[in-house]
Amino acid sequence: MSSIQLAAVLGAVALLASVVSVELGVTVALVELTLGVVAGNVFDLQTQNWLDFIARFASIVLTFLAGMEVDPDYMRDRAKATVAIGVVSFAGPFMAATAVTYLAVGWSGKASLIAGTALSTTSLAVVYAVLVERGLTRTNVGKVLMSATFVTDLCTALALSAIFIKPNVWFPVFLAVSLALIVALPRIARPFFARYGDRVIEPEIKLVFVVLLLLMVLADASNGHAVLPAFVLGLVMSRHYAEHREEQQRLRVVAFAFLTPFFFIKGGLNVSLHAVVANLWLLGALLLTKMIPKVAFVYPLARRALPAHATFTTLLMSTGLTFGTISALYGLTSGIIDETQFSLIITVVVLSAILPTAVAERWFLPPRHEEPAPVPAEEFV
Repeated sequence: MSSIQLAAVLGAVALLASVVSVELGVTVALVELTLGVVAGNVFDLQTQNWLDFIARFASIVLTFLAGMEVDPDYMRDRAKATVAIGVVSFAGPFMAATAVTYLAVGWSGKASLIAGTALSTTSLAVVYAVLVERGLTRTNVGKVLMSATFVTDLCTALALSAIFIKPNVWFPVFLAVSLALIVALPRIARPFFARYGDRVIEPEIKLVFVVLLLLMVLADASNGHAVLPAFVLGLVMSRHYAEHREEQQRLRVVAFAFLTPFFFIKGGLNVSLHAVVANLWLLGALLLTKMIPKVAFVYPLARRALPAHATFTTLLMSTGLTFGTISALYGLTSGIIDETQFSLIITVVVLSAILPTAVAERWFLPPRHEEPAPVPAEEFV
């Protein structure tokens, strides 16, 4: 299939996903993931280089947008709660999946660590998409979720880098440029947006995209990840966008209309049902090693931080996609895991994006635009 034909097919899939999402009242990301699985396995659609690039860029843009939604003052005020939830959300599945795949399944030590890293994540992209669609980004539960998800993914990225990735001579350059952009962009934004903003050619969106693409280039050169600098960049820009909601809305429109459908559909294309069917028992075991520790470790802390929405918080903290896919793909390309192991891990990652989100939205969805609750003075002390 040519690139144009694939683009047309995926565009039609994205449109169908939007219609189904509206009619059924479920998050469009779940529909896109599901249709991606169907397209890849029933119609044998295969990814192409241009789709890989757009999907990667979409994950970085979504991460930037997610950081933009975080209230820095709120994150600081509830640091104990969000850090505690985020750390246990990583540590529980990481230890469980590593131990099960190594001791019970017989995978190699490195393959087990890849499984533990991939299944420890919480999907910033899925959490953000749900919160935006449901109007929860400015609520108490939305702010805690965004902050805790960032902590979990920070732990995952540090684990992947510390265990496997060997930074090269470009890594100091990547760190230096990331820090420079984090410091400089908020200072540049005000005069740049004042001079060139509010135009149909959207220079302000192009500026953000150029900065994110620069991070991606340097991350690739240094064997690093652009996701975390992108989140922090969004975080330091959050006050600017809080004062310029129209700019934020236009950036959202570009992301959700064009970029994110390719990201979620491509995630579904990675699933091989043939490999999964041949190893159903192992698939179930891997899914449980992710879900049970997430629930067991996150729920008690969520009950203390968000008593009315502890189950919703726990379920969304159990999702996975972006970093899970990155970790599994690194294992495959490095020869640490084989194609069957990759398919199993990716399928669990995708299922963890679909199943907890569907349950959370169907039975535990908080009311829209709920006012933030006061922060308990003795929380997590």
